Amino acid sequence: MSGQNPREIAVQILRRRQDGEFVENLLETALDSARLSPADRGLCQELVYGIVRWQATLDWLISRKTREQAQKPLLRDLLRLGLYQIFWLDRIPNHAAVNETVELAKRNKLTAQAGFINAVLRGYLREFEATKQALGELQAKEPHIGYSHPRWLVERWENQWGREKTLRLLGWNNSPPKTFARANALKADPGKLLAQWRDEDVEYDFVRHDWIEENLVFELKSHPPLARLPSFQQGLFYVQDPSTLLAVKALDPKPGEAILDLCAAPGGKLTYIARLMNNEGRLVAHDLSPERLKLVQENCARLGVTCVQAAVSKMDARGAVGTPHPTLQSLVGRGVPTAPTHFDRILLDAPCSNTGVMRRRVDLRWRIKPEEISRLHLVQLDLLRHTVPLLKPAGTLVYSTCSLEQEENQDVVAAFLQHKTLNLESERELSPFANGVDGAYVARFTKS
Repeated sequence: MSGQNPREIAVQILRRRQDGEFVENLLETALDSARLSPADRGLCQELVYGIVRWQATLDWLISRKTREQAQKPLLRDLLRLGLYQIFWLDRIPNHAAVNETVELAKRNKLTAQAGFINAVLRGYLREFEATKQALGELQAKEPHIGYSHPRWLVERWENQWGREKTLRLLGWNNSPPKTFARANALKADPGKLLAQWRDEDVEYDFVRHDWIEENLVFELKSHPPLARLPSFQQGLFYVQDPSTLLAVKALDPKPGEAILDLCAAPGGKLTYIARLMNNEGRLVAHDLSPERLKLVQENCARLGVTCVQAAVSKMDARGAVGTPHPTLQSLVGRGVPTAPTHFDRILLDAPCSNTGVMRRRVDLRWRIKPEEISRLHLVQLDLLRHTVPLLKPAGTLVYSTCSLEQEENQDVVAAFLQHKTLNLESERELSPFANGVDGAYVARFTKS
């Protein structure tokens, strides 16, 4: 990607986003090829993610100065860029935000519009305090605009949890996610990892929840680029939110067992299962494509996981929002040629709407549609029904999602139980406003 100015790179990413590519992927590709200082890399990421998160609020600000006239995409992105720096970034002087945005317009052949951009941004500088107050009032009166989420989604959550919890969730989704690391005991005990982190200038804090072991997960407060750390390259840890470990806790894998992980990529839960198995037994990883399974295999190699066999599932229909995914045709007796026909335990981490991880998937809120949730309910139920024949008598099946939606969680389980093929042992839901972690739902079944 051309240009070594973090603002210019940010605008280029926003323009390419219009083609339907996920902004996280665009940013990663752009930063890999850009020659930016750590500070400028951080600024570029902040601009891209912030503008996408606050898109509806930024467009509300633009419409107030443009009589709600539609703007061409590049002009709109430049206005969003300038306004985001003025109202959301304290560390950039307002006059610098205006001047940089106007110069960027000229460099992108919008010389005729540069005066218009200058007028809009400087108009808001004169009305800065009044506008800040208006933005605060907007969050109370029209939270879908004030917190920049689709109206239907905000109304849905308010009906489910009420206004107070919904506002907390909206604020959570607009906050930068923390980075968590799971220590990998297959390579080193936590003491060795923490000692090495201190040598690598990694600042960390301990994380404690009732579903995770002591000294297993750490919050990384500050650190050099993770991929460059020797401790990362040596496989001493895996980056993973604490909420994802609840499903593995419910699965309760044992050494020597035969275990199936459906929809296994990128491998966070899978590699923790392998650690709890002490690399003893047979752990089969299924996913949709060889490319995704290649990522699983790379993570297994780095983390020292040796008990995993990878197999590509033949699937049809569509699963998670914006990506091809499942309905299992059949895995019984085919698709896993080197694995046992029946498994002691199965983890079905189902494709879902991902509404529990919306602050990590920054443009998800603008992609998801109401009908997606109803469609996913049917996909998830079909996956459960096709998974049951793979489970041994008295075996354990764990169904999990990172969705906050009842239709994908409790309603799927209730519909599935009507077939009386499994017994529900437990279910639990984690939410940002109740647990301070990403959203997750986990149900544990046993086979009669």
